[in-house]
Amino acid sequence: MVQEIEEILKETDKDMRKSVEHFRGEVAGIRTGRASSALVEEIKVDYYGSKVPIKQLGTISIPEPAQIMIQVWDANAVPAIEKAIQEELNLVPNTQGNIIRINLPPLTEERRKELVRMVHKLAEEARIAVRNLRRDAKEMIEDLEGVSEDEKKRALEKLQKITDAHIEEINKIMSAKEEEIMTV
Repeated sequence: MVQEIEEILKETDKDMRKSVEHFRGEVAGIRTGRASSALVEEIKVDYYGSKVPIKQLGTISIPEPAQIMIQVWDANAVPAIEKAIQEELNLVPNTQGNIIRINLPPLTEERRKELVRMVHKLAEEARIAVRNLRRDAKEMIEDLEGVSEDEKKRALEKLQKITDAHIEEINKIMSAKEEEIMTV
């Protein structure tokens, strides 16, 4: 029976880790004053009838702190990539042949505060996801047959420690991103 508890805790930990990584990915795409390839990597482009992320259509690099450069492999994809960037980021890219450059304007104080609010909202969603996983695991542990109350209590304490660790990591990611956004 103890093995069932260990399995529940292991699965829950794995799912919580996925939630934290998902949050980390979402936050990486939020624009700060500096250029980041994460800003454009996942933007979907209509390429020969299917939606393809930009990272599959070219090489993304950061030649300057406020510039993203995309070296497109197929010249036919350039107009579609430009259109997707304009729609997603509301920025006008500069194009020379197969090279697309995106210059990021400096952020205003108001926009920085708006981005921080967005990061806080995403962090809260991630914390809720982790807490929901904890609740589901707690119910599974409590419903186990033939396990002593002491075993269940120890398992629930372990579950709480796992949950606290993941929520702490979400908070650290949030704080780091907030600091990055507010740095001028």
